Amino acid sequence: MFKNMLLAYDGSENAFRAAERVAFLAENTAGSSITIVYVVDSATSKEDVLHLSSKEVINESRKQRLKKVEDFFDRKGISYTQQILHGEAPEEIVGFANSKDFDLVAVGSRGLNGLQEMVLGSVSHKVAKRVKAPVMIIK
Repeated sequence: MFKNMLLAYDGSENAFRAAERVAFLAENTAGSSITIVYVVDSATSKEDVLHLSSKEVINESRKQRLKKVEDFFDRKGISYTQQILHGEAPEEIVGFANSKDFDLVAVGSRGLNGLQEMVLGSVSHKVAKRVKAPVMIIK
């Protein structure tokens, strides 16, 4: 059913809940794999450069943001790969998802209030509208 899944992960609790859901699907589908994608946006990138000492430290800091979900998948024995992208989250997730053959894209909903969502749009909404594969949004 869902053999090749993409998890858009930002470190939030809702993204971790999305990880739990795709883990459940992976455990029940032989030969499944998960790709974890983490997007470094321009604000995060600038903050990293200002507060961290070297490129190696910056890369290590970004990998640490994925540690919780990677440890979770490791404990469950689930096959995964990770991809760190740079840019604006909706565009990067959509571009990556549509360039591969994913059966499912999972994303956590951060729960913007009505005004924020109307002005900014939500990442999950933009992903759901633009990705070719089925999208699972977890709150």
